Amino acid sequence: MIQGGDPTSKNAAPNAILGNGGDSLGTIRAEIRTYLFHKRGVLAAARKGDNVNPTKASSACQFYIVTGQKFTDDQLNQMELQTNRKFTPEERIAYTTIGGTPWLDQSYTIFGEVESGMEVADKISNVPKDGNDRPLADIRMKVEIIK
Repeated sequence: MIQGGDPTSKNAAPNAILGNGGDSLGTIRAEIRTYLFHKRGVLAAARKGDNVNPTKASSACQFYIVTGQKFTDDQLNQMELQTNRKFTPEERIAYTTIGGTPWLDQSYTIFGEVESGMEVADKISNVPKDGNDRPLADIRMKVEIIK
């Protein structure tokens, strides 16, 4: 996946760890829907971890786009055993044909889907990164949300 929206990233030093900015903007109540899942192209709200955010409140500014990978039925069966959660037929089709990040399901607020331009997200996802998963060269994203 690729993540953006950290307001401290605009002028961050080259080796700074990103993804922790925006606390002054507050959080938004989680809106997790059982029928929404993390298939490729999903747009969702980033958030702090469960250990400091048990209500799963979303960041007011940070988001991510799922690029993901494809999974086999056997891999999905293993995830079901580990999580005690059954994938729907629709989820299985999506995760085996277009991919996604099923381990994020039911934990983050999904609020949109990329309609065009996934090739750009794929390019960003594949650039060289440092040990903290930050691209070695800054990438400026401009996201247009259409209602």
